[in-house]
Amino acid sequence: MLPYQTLVIIEEKSDLSVYGQIANSLISLIQQGKIAPGTFLPGTRQMAGLIHVHRNTVTNAYNELLAQNWIETLPRKGYRVIPELPLVKPRSFRPATNYDESRYDNDFPRHRLPQSGLPDTPSHIDRIIVNDGLPDVDLMPFKEIMKEYRMLVKSPELKTILASGDNGGSANLKNATCRFLNNSRGLNITPDKIMLTRGAQMAIFIAVALLVSPGDEIVLSDPDYIMAGEIFKRAGAVIHRITVDDDGINVDELDQLLNHKTIKLLYLVPHHHHPTTVTLSIGRRAKLLSLVNRFKFWIIEDDFDYDYQFKNKPILPLASGWHGGKIIYIGSFTKLLAPPFRLGYLVGPADLIKQAIAYRRLIDTRGDIIMEEALAVLIDTGRLDRHIKRSNKIYESRCELASRLISESLGHAVQFKKPEGGLAIWLKFNERYPLAEIISKAATAGLILTGSAYHSGENKKNNGIRFGFASLSEDELYKAIAILKQVIA
Repeated sequence: MLPYQTLVIIEEKSDLSVYGQIANSLISLIQQGKIAPGTFLPGTRQMAGLIHVHRNTVTNAYNELLAQNWIETLPRKGYRVIPELPLVKPRSFRPATNYDESRYDNDFPRHRLPQSGLPDTPSHIDRIIVNDGLPDVDLMPFKEIMKEYRMLVKSPELKTILASGDNGGSANLKNATCRFLNNSRGLNITPDKIMLTRGAQMAIFIAVALLVSPGDEIVLSDPDYIMAGEIFKRAGAVIHRITVDDDGINVDELDQLLNHKTIKLLYLVPHHHHPTTVTLSIGRRAKLLSLVNRFKFWIIEDDFDYDYQFKNKPILPLASGWHGGKIIYIGSFTKLLAPPFRLGYLVGPADLIKQAIAYRRLIDTRGDIIMEEALAVLIDTGRLDRHIKRSNKIYESRCELASRLISESLGHAVQFKKPEGGLAIWLKFNERYPLAEIISKAATAGLILTGSAYHSGENKKNNGIRFGFASLSEDELYKAIAILKQVIA
């Protein structure tokens, strides 16, 4: 008999009933093939003794399985898993398909777009995934968010909330976000100056669609955020690049461009620049604002990482200064919560926001209104601020550890500067350590490097990658750096 006492998991603090947890555990065991079709389950009294619950609780769990047609009852024999349940096995044939490429003219236009995905890894190896710089899902306030979500679903006001017209997102979250941004960033905005989006990436896409026409000359950093660069390429922009050093983008180079070219727009990440993590200095910010007011070009300020600052308070955004309405400010709640929660915002002049709302409806008729309402409550009750403070302390500790381990184990092979905040470290490998080879060898050893990698084409000179430390435990950080040390030995 299977060791049900260890296989059936019951969590005392779960919101799901005990019998529901038992039923779900048994269904999972059947789906995994650990309980085969035709297997008799222990009787209710025996199962109750094994997993230390009341017999009636087991009876209710079995009744749930009966209702879902996972098991059947046989007179004087007991409960049996349905024998006809299909075993999950790999198919040994290729089913017919109406999308067989050999049977139709495959003449749609091909686009060279950035590819994503995880490298192949031997199945017997436990994988450690180092991402681009994402928050740790284990720190996310799931219970608090879901509590508010459930209350909203049960609320008599739900129909009114769902029936309200789309005006750039939940009115409550727009108001709460304005207060959040005004208090933390000094933006001094009202709800008519903001639109909610499904993450910062959507906000960048919409801003570019509204502001950039084919042939417009725009400026990006070198290196830049790859996904933003691709959006500008698809918009048909003529791209100029300016270098980045420890003080951020080179504003003097921008000044020279402005004096010789008609520049429509500058896209930049001034706070924890992507990918290098450097912060634009106060002096360069002041000069950049003077250039905006002089030449009247647009700026898309992507401030996705603003709230993660370890030692000193973050420098206020460019959008908090005087710019004559020429700065589009973009941010993300996703970085504060977790990747599954796609919530961001776009701030700009009221007339541009109206156009942005109309444009968003072409790709998203309305956002996740219930989740937006739930987040508004977390902001208004101060719980989001408390979550940010708790997370910052943990991420600072992980950044310190990661930086120390990299310096001790990889110092001969990489150049890096410990960031003052954010969720990633920029690792620039020496030329004798080709990044593509490192990524491949690391994957074979069970270390999957999925951060933005700059090692081919125009980015070959960088030979660098973003190492997201924030989502890794201390044990995972030790193991990840040990594998990298082994790979480059």
